[in-house]
Amino acid sequence: MELEVRHLRALCAIADTGSLHKAARQLGVSQPSLTTQLRRIEHALGAELFARARGGCRPTPLGLAVLSRARPLVAQMAALVIETRAAAACPDGALLRVGSTASRALASWLRKLRQRLPGTDITLHMDVSANALLRALAAGQLDVAFVHEVEGCPLRVPEGLERHVLVEREPQFVSMALDHPAASSPVVDLADLAGDRWMVDPTVDGEWDGLRRVLDEAGIDPPILHADYHTATSLIVAGEAVAPCQPTSGPRDDMAIRPLLGDPLGVRLLLYGRPGFPAGPAVHAELVAAYREAALRARAYRQWLRCHGSPLIKAA
Repeated sequence: MELEVRHLRALCAIADTGSLHKAARQLGVSQPSLTTQLRRIEHALGAELFARARGGCRPTPLGLAVLSRARPLVAQMAALVIETRAAAACPDGALLRVGSTASRALASWLRKLRQRLPGTDITLHMDVSANALLRALAAGQLDVAFVHEVEGCPLRVPEGLERHVLVEREPQFVSMALDHPAASSPVVDLADLAGDRWMVDPTVDGEWDGLRRVLDEAGIDPPILHADYHTATSLIVAGEAVAPCQPTSGPRDDMAIRPLLGDPLGVRLLLYGRPGFPAGPAVHAELVAAYREAALRARAYRQWLRCHGSPLIKAA
């Protein structure tokens, strides 16, 4: 049996809903049919991907690893369908194809672009891999790509792309359960998290290498959980793991977001485009505005920016 996109979509639905019954309803198939499909997938891979219990289905460690690779593929296929339909519906109109890694500024950026460029059909392609987005941009499949580059892990940038630096160094914060002992401090020392299980998504370019370097430099060797951040959010809330996160994250009622002492983790935020792209200046200007809004909306980050005399605060 060869895995297909529909099989990966089924695995994601089961993980998202935590139930074969709910997943079957979401996918528009019967529960027995989905159960049989899951058994065939697990048989093909030679291991259980979900632990079944009366309370529902939870991914096994191997299931988490499979999901971390399945989600980007499912998202890419969905984006392909959306973009193809959009291009077919607007063959002669202006088209702006935006690529982006995850960012809290994304929704505001798209809204501002639609207001700034009326009549332009704007499509979005998201990917956890910045390098994959840059390859798509170089291949002419995207017009712009908003990506982050983990400190110490340079991106593989194809020749001929135009680069704009949005933020030279954005500190990465840490997310943890509200009742975590370290959450009572406004700034967290890495040493206070040495006994925690750290969660990292290995499919995000540079994420694991960057975290490992920082942990090694701090002289700590905590247990690591490899999983995608969407799947692991419940683990963080339950106190089963801590994880690096963007400083623009939150606010959340069920999770604490804190800066790390000394800001050991950092990324550079970059916007790439094709040289001479007509909408380039407008795209960049609206991204700057959207990011500033997201930064000032996050209380912990706003305080960090104020303490460090950031131009984002001065420009607000």
